[in-house]
Amino acid sequence: MDFIFASFLLSTTTTATVILYAAVAALFTFLLINKRRRQPPSPVAAKRILSGTMGWPFIGETLDFISCGYTDHPQSFMDKRRLMYGKVFKTHLFGSPTIMSTDAEVSRIILQSDANSFVPSYPKSLMELMGESSILRINGSLHRRIHGLIGSFFKSPYLKAQVTANMRKLVLQSMATWKEDRPTYIQDETKHIAFQVLAKALIGLDPGDEMEFLRVQFQKFIAGLVSLPIKLPGTQLHRSLEAKKKMVKLILKIIRDKRMNGAGSKSQHSKDVAEVLLNDKSEKLTDELISDNMINLMIPGEDSVPLLITLAIKYLSDCPKALHQLKEENLGLKRRKKDNRDPLCWDDYLSLPFTQNVITETLRSGNIIMGVIRKAMKDVEIKGYLIPKGWCVLTHFRSVHLDDNHYESPLHFNPWRWKDRDMSGGSTTSFTPFGGGLRLCPGHDLARLEASIFLHHFVTEFRWVAEDDTIINFPTVRMKNRMPIWVKIEN
Repeated sequence: MDFIFASFLLSTTTTATVILYAAVAALFTFLLINKRRRQPPSPVAAKRILSGTMGWPFIGETLDFISCGYTDHPQSFMDKRRLMYGKVFKTHLFGSPTIMSTDAEVSRIILQSDANSFVPSYPKSLMELMGESSILRINGSLHRRIHGLIGSFFKSPYLKAQVTANMRKLVLQSMATWKEDRPTYIQDETKHIAFQVLAKALIGLDPGDEMEFLRVQFQKFIAGLVSLPIKLPGTQLHRSLEAKKKMVKLILKIIRDKRMNGAGSKSQHSKDVAEVLLNDKSEKLTDELISDNMINLMIPGEDSVPLLITLAIKYLSDCPKALHQLKEENLGLKRRKKDNRDPLCWDDYLSLPFTQNVITETLRSGNIIMGVIRKAMKDVEIKGYLIPKGWCVLTHFRSVHLDDNHYESPLHFNPWRWKDRDMSGGSTTSFTPFGGGLRLCPGHDLARLEASIFLHHFVTEFRWVAEDDTIINFPTVRMKNRMPIWVKIEN
């Protein structure tokens, strides 16, 4: 299970935080020399040094990276250096010497490597909030065990049916409140729906006071994912840690109630991820570890589905031809199921090829996952590139997804490019919207399902006019105005 770079590094970085970080970094520039840069490279690394520049002392090229992120062409930082130094180059970002990979094959090898070569790397504040036992940090047999349990459950017929029914119910409830005389903010609506689906799948929580309490505390928690690593009262990190304590208390209560009601017994069918982990008899999977990880599993899932749906509607609003074909395909499904009087199931929603092509193209164009960061545990050589021990590597998915060597007219939204291409595996060498390797997101099929359900009911129930809105790529991928639309109910 991977953690998206856009979320863990940038999702909650406010402009004030960036400015403060830059000011602190500038001060250190005059007070000290970056210790890492004074250390001599390892004997192997000294033989083959990658091209690139390390920028200013301590600051490196962080400010340039951030400033490019605020433009309409956020990958310009990568494109400029790729032209000068090649597809793999060195730089210095956020206090660490870093290798940037825009090479699809190099990135694939890194993603598929085990913990002997590369491990996940995160900012200090994020590691503090996740805890040492987080599935997003652990490696080896324990990670494989938890990842395997969750992955198998996500593929189970039970969860597929549950998520399908729950998502459809919540979507229809939300749409029933939409009014023709005021705008509907798609980004807000989808976030509210997706969080409830996620909480139900993870801990079996239904809508109500506890769900609302969890949602409020979770927003306080993620506000500190990237913040100054200072835990004094009044700091953002301290507030986020306090919010996590409240969430852990609630989830521990839910887990202990599950145990009292028989969850964790092999004779009882697991209804959510928490019960799957309770059913495992490993002494390492304590109630405290499970509750911690329920929160951590919310982090990468909190934005991905809502943004996928929101961006799909943005692209469809700008591409009438694609919208028409998508609508006709979904109306056909609706007529068939109405004639048979059968409710739509998982397979129905995922059976529509053009709908899946729209989702795939949205993932490629939107790049909700900008990339992931790994840290080299030893000197590693890949395709002639030497990655020194202790250096970070950013596998930059956006650069690959928008590379005209892989995709014709890559900046153009074109769902037809995926016709007759099997994307059921979730990723290929040049298409990695959900990461890859041992940490491939096990919920990639669920993300497609949720997007398919929303789009099906949206395009068959409504016509709409979208207000002008723009995609912001920094600190996170999001719509500047939350994607306001004016709906008309279809007759």
